[in-house]
Amino acid sequence: MFPLLSDFKRTASKDYGVLNEDGGYASRATFVVDKEGIIRHVEQGNSAIDITGAAQACSMLKKK
Repeated sequence: MFPLLSDFKRTASKDYGVLNEDGGYASRATFVVDKEGIIRHVEQGNSAIDITGAAQACSMLKKK
């Protein structure tokens, strides 16, 4: 199990650089963040729908 973020106020979207200011919405993105809070993997656009890349990044983090 892993936590997911709901960004109703769009603060995280802005902080992570995926907020479309003109439209007021976030671009689709998946971030893998390690235990220290470091972003280790980013999927953006249509590839963010498929969990394969994020799952592989998580597997690599487990091995460390």
